[in-house]
Amino acid sequence: MRTVAAALALLLSASGASAAEPGVAQPDATSAAEPGATMTADGTTPPPETIAITGAVHNPGAVTLQELMKMPPVDVTVTQQTDKGPVTGTFRGALLWTLVSQADPVDGPEKNAYLRHTIFVSGADGYTTALSDGEIDPKLEGKHVIVAYAKDGVAFDGLRLVVPGDAHAARGVHDIAVIEVK
Repeated sequence: MRTVAAALALLLSASGASAAEPGVAQPDATSAAEPGATMTADGTTPPPETIAITGAVHNPGAVTLQELMKMPPVDVTVTQQTDKGPVTGTFRGALLWTLVSQADPVDGPEKNAYLRHTIFVSGADGYTTALSDGEIDPKLEGKHVIVAYAKDGVAFDGLRLVVPGDAHAARGVHDIAVIEVK
């Protein structure tokens, strides 16, 4: 959760706004945020279509929905179990690999250091999942993990992580706020 708050503070500072104490949601009677959601200092939730890219990367920054939609689209059809029942659909989005490789992860001096990276994807509510670099690297497993913006041809609010091949959608983060590379 602290990483999400720090990344949101980074996004706010880039936009000229200020943030409250990291990790502390600020109450606002007019906010429609979900309970436990991370909010900005003025009591609003950050735009769900902006993702901070942080961590051990040479090019930290942020990516917006508009920028994602300019990347080559990838369609992934999944049938996965969720806590609310099965979900089937064709999701469209950009490859997580594209975002990570553009951020240019910092490799250590070890042999095959690039294989030691872990990618943490966090939602605005603090829910976080992890993937290995080897899972999404096209030279290795090449799994088409996407940051999705549409399902069955219909755009939805926020951005979702879709991990094909998982029997359960537990790694399907909704309202992605941060991608952190370690």
